[in-house]
Amino acid sequence: MAQEHGAREHDGHDDGHDGHSSDDSRDGRDSHAGHDSHADHASHASHDGLCDACEALYTRAFRDGHLQRDEAERASCLTALGLLRPYPGRRDRLRVTRPSAALYRLLHGTGLRTAEHRREQAALAAAFEPLLDLPAAGHSAEEAPSVVHEGIPAIQEAVFRAADEATREVLAIQPGGQRPAGRLPQALPFEQRILDLGGRIRTLYQHTTRHSPPALAHYEQLAGDVEVRSLDELPKRLLVFDRAVAFLPVGKDTTSALELRRPTVVAYLAETFELLWRHATPMYPHPAEIPSRQGVTPRRRAIAALLTEGLTDAEIAARLGMNVRTVRVHIARLSAVLDSRSRAQLGYLIGRAGILNQNH
Repeated sequence: MAQEHGAREHDGHDDGHDGHSSDDSRDGRDSHAGHDSHADHASHASHDGLCDACEALYTRAFRDGHLQRDEAERASCLTALGLLRPYPGRRDRLRVTRPSAALYRLLHGTGLRTAEHRREQAALAAAFEPLLDLPAAGHSAEEAPSVVHEGIPAIQEAVFRAADEATREVLAIQPGGQRPAGRLPQALPFEQRILDLGGRIRTLYQHTTRHSPPALAHYEQLAGDVEVRSLDELPKRLLVFDRAVAFLPVGKDTTSALELRRPTVVAYLAETFELLWRHATPMYPHPAEIPSRQGVTPRRRAIAALLTEGLTDAEIAARLGMNVRTVRVHIARLSAVLDSRSRAQLGYLIGRAGILNQNH
């Protein structure tokens, strides 16, 4: 069922949407009969409220997750209020912004320095009131769906929507080594908005990312309660927003993701994150050194553990987010420390030396 829903929302949705467009257009024209549409939109621009037609159009778009751009032209107030925004990778669509996020942006922009600003804040809240309790896209308020999103644009759109909803906390597990410099800036506006609201961000990386300049530079640009820690090994990528919605990869590649909103499952994932967090080493803003004992660093202990499991150099590199050449260098140094002459002997010496019993 989750896959069928993902297909309807992102693959076959345009046909269903077009099937309603003529009726919706008629309804929009009827609702404006006898009115000057320009005057109506002028009133929206001053935040006096939304007309019935625009409210109905937004409600439908909110449930669908997007709106065709040509339909948005007859409700430009929705774009002006930030309720509709560009859809990543699609010029013919606008994506829907959650009312609470759009309201925050507008209130933040006013500055709230004068009595007029306070009056505008109250008017904005009144205008958004009928929209704030709308159910999540495509579902009733009672449902807690699990949805598979296929393709990078669909995944990004779903994550952006969840980030717009979040106000308190983001938990992230980011396995692998060097972080792609091109992707990191995309998250900055969403992360800073949550921090501005008094929320916090916690991220887990592998130790190899401690030497990634793009990752470190990314966190230097954020102002607020941000903390990053690292471990030798991590499970697959995980994002948790406000402990209410989580995203997990599906399969071995990164082109499918599972969105979860079931409270018990999301709570379990958050608890798993907390367990890993307690054992991780601080990386930002106050980095701590990874201790070395008897010439064997935690990274080499991790390699030693995987080596005794019978993994190849390439498999060890994949598990630890390293390249194969680096793994081989560490194995050579382990061999030198333990005076090993072969790989088989190295496994024996690792066990005899008690390296795997050392705590971090």
